[in-house]
Amino acid sequence: MISVEEARRRVLERIVALDAERVGAIDSLGRVLAADIVSDIDVAPFDNSAMDGYAVRVADVAGASEDTPVRLRVVEHVAAGAFPEVPIGAGEATRIMTGAPVPEGAEAVIMVEHTAEEGDGAVAVIMTSARDGENIRRKAEDVRSGETVLTAGEIVGSAAVGLMAAVGCAEPLVHRRPRVAIVATGDELVAIDEYPGPGKIRNSNSYTLAAQVIDAGGEPFILEVARDTVVHTRAILSQAPDYDLMVSTGGVSMGDYDVVRDVLEEIGDMDFWKVAMRPGAPQTHGTIGGTPFFGLPGNPTSTMVGFELFVRPVVLKMQGHTALDRPHHPVVLGHDVKKKADRRYFLRAVTERMPDGTYVASLAGAQSSAMLTSMHRANCLLVLPEGETFFPAGSMAACIRLDRKEGSE
Repeated sequence: MISVEEARRRVLERIVALDAERVGAIDSLGRVLAADIVSDIDVAPFDNSAMDGYAVRVADVAGASEDTPVRLRVVEHVAAGAFPEVPIGAGEATRIMTGAPVPEGAEAVIMVEHTAEEGDGAVAVIMTSARDGENIRRKAEDVRSGETVLTAGEIVGSAAVGLMAAVGCAEPLVHRRPRVAIVATGDELVAIDEYPGPGKIRNSNSYTLAAQVIDAGGEPFILEVARDTVVHTRAILSQAPDYDLMVSTGGVSMGDYDVVRDVLEEIGDMDFWKVAMRPGAPQTHGTIGGTPFFGLPGNPTSTMVGFELFVRPVVLKMQGHTALDRPHHPVVLGHDVKKKADRRYFLRAVTERMPDGTYVASLAGAQSSAMLTSMHRANCLLVLPEGETFFPAGSMAACIRLDRKEGSE
């Protein structure tokens, strides 16, 4: 039996980011860039108006107010998408829309709210003065042509997608999502839409794992259930090289029909098979044909906790992520908690922030590893270390936030 830290070190040390692929700009959301993105133009490409109003010379509106307005001759109307043809001279103005290029000679734009018009728009009545450059967005004030706007290793967010569009990057290069094979094991399993007969249960773990894979950014592939024979389990697990990662659930303990570990030793290489933790001490890890393999326990909560601690970081690292862990922070226990001393506990809990900024955590319900309801209610895993057996109410502990992504506060 090895420690959680040792297991994570072994799991992650050989994982590298997958090869890159080009995807559409929108499809890159949440992905990790594999190459820099460089702008092919200035942004903005020209001086343009930040407001609907009138482009003017500063000297012509000096001292203008509601009591002493200035009247200027309108020489042109310029809409967004058009280009001005008439320069502004002394005593003149151009009617201009937001985003339209600023005409030659203009030094500021007066918001339409501070203006009126006369003579069917032939004369602009200006009721405020202006500073040089007021309400004008200058050429290249955001991005210069040839500038690197996004760098390899960045996670693409909504603003980054907009930047791609602005600088002409239709298909960024991003690290590929891992294809994750999911294998549930056991003669007792029936399909989600099948009513379970005597001694049977529905295969919920495959769906839980698929959801966790998607949440981590991977692509899940639910394979056929591996029945409790070496022959059938070997046939299913032998498909591992067709994927970037394989995760099984069940069949890794010491029962008469738990054959996953035996098959892994036969067709692959086993690294470890037991971790000093609860729930889910039987955590099997190795490779099959070079593909990383995880054999998680069959109890639903053990499966989910094992995925969170060991598989999720692998799925993230394969995509080029460097922040691999959920956010964590200290909590105050809301009640007494007892445990055995021999291993680290990861208990399903609910933590709430108090007015003074501290977090108080309480168990989310019964902690049986066969029960999903407490996992559903939980927003964190309460982490209680080895070597201690009693944690009184008011004592401090650590928690891993299940409701927050990597890098969030």
